[in-house]
Amino acid sequence: MNIKIMPGKISGTIKAIPSKSDAHRLMIANYLAGGAPLKLEWTSKDIDATNACLKALDSGDVLSCGESGSTARFILPVAAALKEETSLTGQGRLTSRPFKELCDAMRENGASFDRDLLPMTVKGKLKSGTYELPGNVSSQYISGLLFATPLLDGDSIIKLTTPLESVGYVNMTMKVLGNFGIKVEQGENYYKVPGGQKYILPETVAPEGDWSNSAFWLAAGINVTGLDENSYQGDKAIVKILEDAKISGDLHIDVKDIPDLVPVISVIASGRQGTTYIENAARLRIKESDRIKTVCEMINNLGGCAKELPEGLIIEGTGSLKGGTVDSANDHRIVMATAIASTICKEPVIITDAGAVDKSYPTFFEDFEKLGGHLNVI
Repeated sequence: MNIKIMPGKISGTIKAIPSKSDAHRLMIANYLAGGAPLKLEWTSKDIDATNACLKALDSGDVLSCGESGSTARFILPVAAALKEETSLTGQGRLTSRPFKELCDAMRENGASFDRDLLPMTVKGKLKSGTYELPGNVSSQYISGLLFATPLLDGDSIIKLTTPLESVGYVNMTMKVLGNFGIKVEQGENYYKVPGGQKYILPETVAPEGDWSNSAFWLAAGINVTGLDENSYQGDKAIVKILEDAKISGDLHIDVKDIPDLVPVISVIASGRQGTTYIENAARLRIKESDRIKTVCEMINNLGGCAKELPEGLIIEGTGSLKGGTVDSANDHRIVMATAIASTICKEPVIITDAGAVDKSYPTFFEDFEKLGGHLNVI
């Protein structure tokens, strides 16, 4: 699906969609507590993938993770804690995204793998012990082990060999675990997890509003309701970024804990006066697209000025953009960022493969039109 958006402002108020990050975690904890399948008022392809994998754990079918890295990295340790053998598959770019560090840590504690990429088969139940992982590759590895290790017979330690990045997402996991009665001791570079624990259903299980997807609306000046200012979601940093962006001149933004904000930050940077330096973004190379490359192409194709660096971007603010055609590279956040960029463009914007937005926000373009946007499917 390709979409053509006419230039122009959007305005109004919208309710935040439920947090995909929180929903993944709640669905897994709810399953481990023996709860009925969690019914959400809203879904996406990634959430559907987690739901399908949880059902497959009971049926013995292959766990199909779709294109959801969160699903795969959370469910892999859980499956290995519960079953003697499990196969996982993925689609699209997920089949080339890395799992080696997680697989290596699990190999040291009872699991074996036929390969370190999807599709893969894991054999041998996990054992309690020490799991050593780098903290700067994927926080989802740590979260997956935090879900799995309480189920093991003995105590385990998850030890970080490098400083943790995206710490807010691990804090989200810790909050969910606590709500389900799971105890974890957190140290400076480790998590100590007592074994033999039971997940206990809380009275209510409902995800927070999503700061990640709401950031696109906030960047366009939309009022978003249903967001928790005290959330552990790191992407609430968008509020401060928008304040800082109002001041002209050089702006340095460290995104090691907020990598998902980079596409929309690039749009904000293009609409301001001054140079914006997006730093510590190396992990964007292994997202749904190589997001350093695709963000740079997006801005330049729209008439802006972006320079790609090995671990970041430099964007010269031009105050507005011209318009043009952007290939989404099948990346949902590139689609949404381009749509928001159209609000500071002078000419129409065409997004190819705009259906990629279904991965996290299937109703994005419906909401865009409700807020006054004008678009056509072409």
